[in-house]
Amino acid sequence: MENKKFYMTTAIAYTSGKPHIGNTYEFVLADAIARYKRSQGYDVFFQTGTDEHGQKIELKAEEAGVSPKEFVDDVASQVKEIADMMNTSYDKFIRTTDEYHEKQVQKIFKKLYDQGDIYKGHYEGMYCTPCESFFTESQLIDGKCPDCGREVQPAKEEAYFFKMSKYADRLIEHINTHPEFIQPVSRKNEMMNNFLLPGLQDLCVSRTSFKWGIPVDFDPKHVVYVWLDALTNYITGIGYDCDGEDKELFNKNWPADLHLIGKDIIRFHTIYWPIFLMALDLPLPKQIFGHPWLLQGDGKMSKSKGNVIYADELVNMFGVDAVRYFVLHEMPFENDGVITWELMVERMNSDLANTLGNLVNRTISMTNKYFGGTVTDKGVYEEVDADLKAVTEHTPNAVDEKMDKLRVADAITEIFNLFKRCNKYIDETMPWALAKEEDKKNRLATVLYNLIHSISAGAELLSSFMPETSEKILTQLNGGNVTDKPEILFQRLDLEEVMKKVAELHPPVEKEKEEDVIDIEPKEEITFDDFMKLQFQVGEIIACEEVKKSKKLLCSQVKIGSHVKQIVSGIKAHYTAEEMVGKKVMVLVNLKPAKLAGVLSEGMLLCAEDAEGNLALLTPEKTMPAGAEIC
Repeated sequence: MENKKFYMTTAIAYTSGKPHIGNTYEFVLADAIARYKRSQGYDVFFQTGTDEHGQKIELKAEEAGVSPKEFVDDVASQVKEIADMMNTSYDKFIRTTDEYHEKQVQKIFKKLYDQGDIYKGHYEGMYCTPCESFFTESQLIDGKCPDCGREVQPAKEEAYFFKMSKYADRLIEHINTHPEFIQPVSRKNEMMNNFLLPGLQDLCVSRTSFKWGIPVDFDPKHVVYVWLDALTNYITGIGYDCDGEDKELFNKNWPADLHLIGKDIIRFHTIYWPIFLMALDLPLPKQIFGHPWLLQGDGKMSKSKGNVIYADELVNMFGVDAVRYFVLHEMPFENDGVITWELMVERMNSDLANTLGNLVNRTISMTNKYFGGTVTDKGVYEEVDADLKAVTEHTPNAVDEKMDKLRVADAITEIFNLFKRCNKYIDETMPWALAKEEDKKNRLATVLYNLIHSISAGAELLSSFMPETSEKILTQLNGGNVTDKPEILFQRLDLEEVMKKVAELHPPVEKEKEEDVIDIEPKEEITFDDFMKLQFQVGEIIACEEVKKSKKLLCSQVKIGSHVKQIVSGIKAHYTAEEMVGKKVMVLVNLKPAKLAGVLSEGMLLCAEDAEGNLALLTPEKTMPAGAEIC
């Protein structure tokens, strides 16, 4: 009987720079799932790769003094090296600069244009040259640019648009009838309530303001905009052909069984991508899982913050499998996980060196000491053995159950619970005491055999998550004919020594001298009654996107209690839309709604501003629920 296929992908990594450990986490998570599916007998095809077009890359290449292709070649090689270093077992590494991909994107664009899903239109309005943005007359402030206040001129810019609304009802129906399609459920609710149900706008799918992209072959002054280019990698990489000459690999594997992506790009994968597929008359992927972020201890990793941790640094300090264990075990199913050097050392010492490493070491040492390295089951059982046996037999089923729901961290916890039970079994049976009594020798042999059997069962299950460690354990235990000398699996580390090495990797940046205080012009005094008219609450940003045609504005969906308000803020120069999501912020809730750049705003996010105009969102000092009153 032929094995059941399982086609899974990661999001393709954007080649604007070297990926940090938060980006690398997705490779490792996908690999663990792929390896586990293979262990269940699935015929797995696992694809990953790089997203290499766009204006940002064009600008980065210009800054670096190289061509865009040279720039992405260098970054793509770094991405691939990191994926390989982390022992990821991908079957295909696609680059969106691959010739076959580019040709298919051009064919797809033309097909969608010919069938009327893509149409040529234009942005029209008053154009601000410094901001490179169009505005309608109603958006202008005193006839000038609402962002920078400069003069504007009437202008037009050509673009192609995709008719998103044509397929919206069909997508809503699919999501409602396929509850497994978007996971976790919170991501599904966010997409439905914030984007689909309010109504979809047509999507711009070409650009003329930069050149580093796939040309629209029948209108070459346009390049295909990022999402139509990047998302189609999931089909081009396995041999989709727009002319109907699909390769066998595509016919075998599509639809994808799992798209594994970060929560920040869930909208593009659960709305744009399914609609593109509908337009191409292709089946939709079976499941899209938006995983949370792995955060540095002081927030989302960012080069500008100086808090970036790279996978190669961690591997050099702790080893590949220790890093794999950490990023898989510390990431909750729905909420963001946290990584710090201190926490890595704590997990290394407690979970890996002590719970697992010491368990294997002393089991092998006792087998060598008491039985010359070979032990068999002598059948001398006692009541204490039953629970170890029960846990050993239960664990594979528990791991299966967790992995079926993509609860990878919980699956690893189940395995380590088995290892902890083995350690407890040693304390309960006290092999060293049994060894002192000759008539207890067969009982001692049974105890050690039970230990080797249970540890081996756990090591087998561990192979998807920590493949090198699993192999080392199984080789050393060898079914009861153990190795002469146990290999130390994980060395305990001294936190102080580790932090010294970290300081050498990342020398602390000298703090600038303390800034002068800022005096601002005082406003008219208000009464307490005036103040009490203002309603301030804690809000949680659940979605955020840039405001079309504005250089300064971000549009946030802010959860306040059981309600969601849309708030437009002029903070785009200080925060990206992606890093806004998940923040707890202070909100002026009862501000009269107004339109900014044509977008309705229903409140105000509170910020502080320094003398240079830098903004910082005001956030609660302690964890507070969305909706908490600020008083």
